Amino acid sequence: MEQAGKYTFLSHDRNFYRTLISLVAFVALQNVIGYTVNMADNMMLGRYSQEALSGAATVNQIFFLIQQFGVSVANALVALSGQYWGEGRKKPIRILSGYALRLSAYIGIGIIVGGMLFPSQICSVFSADPAIIEQGRQYMVIVCWSFGIFCITSTLYAALRSVGIVKIAFYVSIVSVIVNCSINYCLIFGKFGLPELGIRGAAIGTLITRILEFIIVFIFCLKDKKIALIQKELFMKDKGLKRDFTKMYVPIFFSTVVWAVSIPIQTAILGHISSDALAANNIASTFYQYAKVVTFAMSSCSGVMIANAIGKGDRELVKQEGRTLSVIDVFLGIALAALLFFLRKPLLSLYTLTPGALALADSLIILQAVIMLGMAYQMPVSFGVIQGGGDAGFVVKMNSICTWCIVIPLTFMGAYWWHVPIVLLVLIIQSDQLFKCIPVFVRFRKYTWIKKLTRDEVAAEG
Repeated sequence: MEQAGKYTFLSHDRNFYRTLISLVAFVALQNVIGYTVNMADNMMLGRYSQEALSGAATVNQIFFLIQQFGVSVANALVALSGQYWGEGRKKPIRILSGYALRLSAYIGIGIIVGGMLFPSQICSVFSADPAIIEQGRQYMVIVCWSFGIFCITSTLYAALRSVGIVKIAFYVSIVSVIVNCSINYCLIFGKFGLPELGIRGAAIGTLITRILEFIIVFIFCLKDKKIALIQKELFMKDKGLKRDFTKMYVPIFFSTVVWAVSIPIQTAILGHISSDALAANNIASTFYQYAKVVTFAMSSCSGVMIANAIGKGDRELVKQEGRTLSVIDVFLGIALAALLFFLRKPLLSLYTLTPGALALADSLIILQAVIMLGMAYQMPVSFGVIQGGGDAGFVVKMNSICTWCIVIPLTFMGAYWWHVPIVLLVLIIQSDQLFKCIPVFVRFRKYTWIKKLTRDEVAAEG
């Protein structure tokens, strides 16, 4: 590895590239499998009844927002714990993990209580159809328990990811897809002598899968020697670490939620344009989602690597690894955009669509290939490098301004005032993925995002 003061523009450290490829590959595959499970569930419920599919879809809108709570806790934990791991200190990681797990538990309890007491009211936010609301209610009262468990499991995954342990999440996701699809098939349709439960069967399958995931990950944490997470330090308190975690979590939470809340709004606007527009966008987005999971994986892993580098205490190393990651992001965007563009015809041939919807879907995939060029750069650099480096404030300010002051107003005006063509409307909706590259690049090149977040002493080490 290069010596301090002799760093090149890009890293020549083979271990850096091996670690990055391993992390991204396993996290991306885990995300792909998770997304495929959701698609399989939707296909089974769609075969059972349209009302069941729509009822589950309304609850999944809620789950998408709940996921952002989990993502916020996870990213805050990774940013802090990753630096302590870079310093070779395990005990602060356990204390921070304890705070994160307690926060996740409180969130989970709140979700369960809300889902049990107000299932119909929650579903009515997304649909006015009594049949869909009733299906959503049946799904919610069971599946809300899985949401609570998910919050805990995702925090355990984050603690492990902060020290470079990602394979367990991938292996668990493989088990999950097999168990979830098998139980859902049997209980939705009443196969192999089991009762036909419809949407309740899907909810039971999801709950059993989440419980199994938690049990496997918890047992792994008990036996793991690298971090040995399950220790008495999980229950220790340190005012300084708690304050550090809160300062990191709050801006990350607002940044994530600001973005997440805008997604259902944008989808609802498209849904009011035309049936062809909605169908074409849904199909185009299916392929786009698979490309996005790679970008999300790069964001997550970039945060881990930058936090570890900062923990080592070498500022020039952090700069070099940040530059290397940002250049990789550019080439990743080109590769993903090319895949979307050249595979669009074979993929669209799998669907039976009206000529108008087919032509529109083709145009939307081309547009999304262009958008991917921007997303693959700005998301890993902002959420991964800059936020992972300790500068969460910049990310929340940028997302708030870009989403709520630019994109959402322009989307409303484009849809309801100017009545722009659907391709132009989708471009407006996704435009922030392109123009955010400018402030992200400027912020990155200043290197003010490099912030040491660790403390010299904590309660468990004093």
